[in-house]
Amino acid sequence: MSTNELTTKIEALQEWEQLMEEAKAEAEAIRDEIKQELLNRDTEELEAGQYIVRWTSVLTQRFDTTAFKKVMPEIYKAYTKQVSSRRFSISA
Repeated sequence: MSTNELTTKIEALQEWEQLMEEAKAEAEAIRDEIKQELLNRDTEELEAGQYIVRWTSVLTQRFDTTAFKKVMPEIYKAYTKQVSSRRFSISA
């Protein structure tokens, strides 16, 4: 692939990524409006035509690795492993 082709692809990628960001922002705004309607109606579930919208509270249990690392650093170190990955980035 030539430098010109690569430049064109990078510019196209940046345009598509910008479009995706705008679409995500729009979707989030619509999602927030629906959530606000649920709040206004003081409900966690709402029927809208063929759809059922739910916005419910969920409790989860998560392991606090930061606290564990402070209290038992040797055990933490024994059970951690290094992972390799590749990062893709473009800068101007």
